[in-house]
Amino acid sequence: MEDHPIQISDQGRVGLISFNRPNSLNAFNTKLMEATNRAVNQFIEDDQIQCIIINGNGRAFSAGFDMKESAQRNISTDKEWRKVLEEDFDFIMQFWECPKPTIAVAHGHCIGGAFELLMACDLAVGAESTMFGEPEVRFGSGIVALLAPWVTGPKQAKELLLTGDDKISAQRCYEMGILNKVSSDGEELFDALKIAKKITSSASNSVQLTKKAINRTYELAKMKQALIEGLEIDIQIESDLSPERIEFNKIRKKEGLKAALNWRDKI
Repeated sequence: MEDHPIQISDQGRVGLISFNRPNSLNAFNTKLMEATNRAVNQFIEDDQIQCIIINGNGRAFSAGFDMKESAQRNISTDKEWRKVLEEDFDFIMQFWECPKPTIAVAHGHCIGGAFELLMACDLAVGAESTMFGEPEVRFGSGIVALLAPWVTGPKQAKELLLTGDDKISAQRCYEMGILNKVSSDGEELFDALKIAKKITSSASNSVQLTKKAINRTYELAKMKQALIEGLEIDIQIESDLSPERIEFNKIRKKEGLKAALNWRDKI
């Protein structure tokens, strides 16, 4: 599986990218991110493809960025964190900036960076049993991209991000405008393909220019500038060398994330 961290295929005029690290809940490691970047560019350059769908194989859409790989890197300086987080940021934002419509299809779990990626896509479909959330504050990390305030309201975004809740239901995400549709379990990809078919039935040039015009309204509202400034804060958070953060990372590396979270809950 690790030799093929994603699978790509096409269904007519729809390109499909499937995260393929099921044993790691499709966590975003370097190989998966690089393969995904290549696949997105391949579909952008393919004139036959008019819409891109992203989903995950196995039990989950994705658990977000691979914290195990991150811990093994022993990153500590601002410069090191900047390089990593800028790559993470670009990985997420390519789905927003892609000239062709993008649709995220979630099931199982959609957590952390995966939740941001879903929000970066133009549309999103979720199976009704999917759990969503961004638990980064619980383990002292920052949030890459920070798209929630732009996708939903400020109070809802603060509820999502400041509580670190990672058990938000698909229905709640639909109510907040994060999901376009809640599907019966097992039907989410089928429903996304139906939406994609409607998109690809329209004139592709008109669709792409309309997406560009919609995104332009966010540019005029200085969304990208706000996200980049948020990234600077994220770098500050990750570079924090407080005793608590050092101990948390030590336990996480030695005993795993669950043990580190249990330690934090007790202090």
